[in-house]
Amino acid sequence: MSAVVTCSSDATANRDVLTQQQVLHALIAAMERAATTVPQDIRASLQACAESEPSETAQLHLLTSLRNFDLSASGEGLICTDTGWPYYYVVIGNSVDLAGGLSHLNDLAAEAVRRCTNKARLRSTMVHPLSRTPIDGNVGFGFPHVTVRHDEQLRGMRIIAVPKGGGGEVFGTFCRTMLSADGMTGVYKFLLDSFRDSTYAGKTCPPNVIGIGIGGTPDVCMMLAKQAAVLRLVGDRHPDPEVAAMELELLDAFNEMGVGPMGCGGVTAAMDVHVEIAATHPAATCVAFNAQCHIGRRAVVRLTPEGEQIHEENPKWFQR
Repeated sequence: MSAVVTCSSDATANRDVLTQQQVLHALIAAMERAATTVPQDIRASLQACAESEPSETAQLHLLTSLRNFDLSASGEGLICTDTGWPYYYVVIGNSVDLAGGLSHLNDLAAEAVRRCTNKARLRSTMVHPLSRTPIDGNVGFGFPHVTVRHDEQLRGMRIIAVPKGGGGEVFGTFCRTMLSADGMTGVYKFLLDSFRDSTYAGKTCPPNVIGIGIGGTPDVCMMLAKQAAVLRLVGDRHPDPEVAAMELELLDAFNEMGVGPMGCGGVTAAMDVHVEIAATHPAATCVAFNAQCHIGRRAVVRLTPEGEQIHEENPKWFQR
């Protein structure tokens, strides 16, 4: 018999209600910050890469990026002009309600993206997939894309904005369903081939953060790869020791290819590798690869039950 969850009258009565304006302003703040301010872990990683690069050309690429970050943060432009696809990942505490209902969250995200686009914090990059007609305000046909999960430990709401650029998606996304007979040798070969193809001529703007999904069905696997690329801090290791060891092994292998920053040679082509896993069928294993470009755009805004915005660095997305 499955467990039955009961709610006491006290549990249902003590609700934190956020207004639509509070949530809208937090959605806007997160997306604007993601487009103009580089996360601390990305900046620190690129600084360390610049200090360790023996190639003068590679070092120059990294130092130029760091200089651009400073200009963007001072209000002199976007981190990158390709603001790509607008994504939101939203964590909602069990005690939180949205005035009018949580069904309005997608509408609020759309309005936030529309306003960010009108303020030139996002460029008008979205088009109709068939006619290629520009989509007004980057809103429509499934975007902005909003993914929600719930967390009983959280009071309030955590909003993560990720404007995902074209390079990582167009050139840095691969998925394959491997047969069990391919074994881990086949998995590693696919991943090494994917990294080589994605970074050729600097197509994904390396050094990248590489997200890898292993297991599940193809759609689950690709979702895991995307989230691994954009929602984990550089240096974060998976709690499963076997998975953590694979992350480090792949990180070393990718950097030994000599691709370097922007594909111009050097010892830094990947800042980190993050692997997420899902249960799979004994007949096959799905493997997905997704690259996040070196600016690593993401921003986290925690909205307290009182409506206060608190900027955080760690998305704290994964529940394993």
